[in-house]
Amino acid sequence: MAQTPSNMLPLGTKAPNFQLADTVSDQLLALQDIKGLKGTLIMFICNHCPFVKHVNAQLVQLAKDYKPKGINCIAISSNDVENYPQDAPHLMKQNAITEGYIFPYLYDQTQEVAKAYRAACTPDFYLFDANLKLVYRGQLDDSRPGNGLPVTGKDIRNAIDALLGNEPINTSQKPSIGCNIKWK
Repeated sequence: MAQTPSNMLPLGTKAPNFQLADTVSDQLLALQDIKGLKGTLIMFICNHCPFVKHVNAQLVQLAKDYKPKGINCIAISSNDVENYPQDAPHLMKQNAITEGYIFPYLYDQTQEVAKAYRAACTPDFYLFDANLKLVYRGQLDDSRPGNGLPVTGKDIRNAIDALLGNEPINTSQKPSIGCNIKWK
């Protein structure tokens, strides 16, 4: 299991705009139309990565906990489906339904969105404020497959809570670790 860290996009970066196909609704969705009123958590994930499988339940819980508070979650898969067919859009849809995703699961076929965000791994997380300025990037929490630590979402939850409370967000942020994005 390769362990690739996040690239840690500079804080304050404006969210690159995109329009991608949602694998569940089969609609093209633009960031401007699905961003949250108070913030947006963009998650680069995929179906087959053991690091993503390890945190899936917490991703769903995060969305359930924070959507009513104005934070929208958006998941994007940018993996090369020719060499990793288990990440194909029809299987993304099936995975979203099975896992109970209440957020869009978008397919980045050209990989241009992943490149714009400098995404490196799955999962890779980016929290933007209401103006789509980056306020947090990094890990969900310290849990990894096999390390015995519980999946709590502590790091992202602390950042979201600070954002919602208009409090400073700790700028000492740890990179996420996961499987590398499968580039073409």
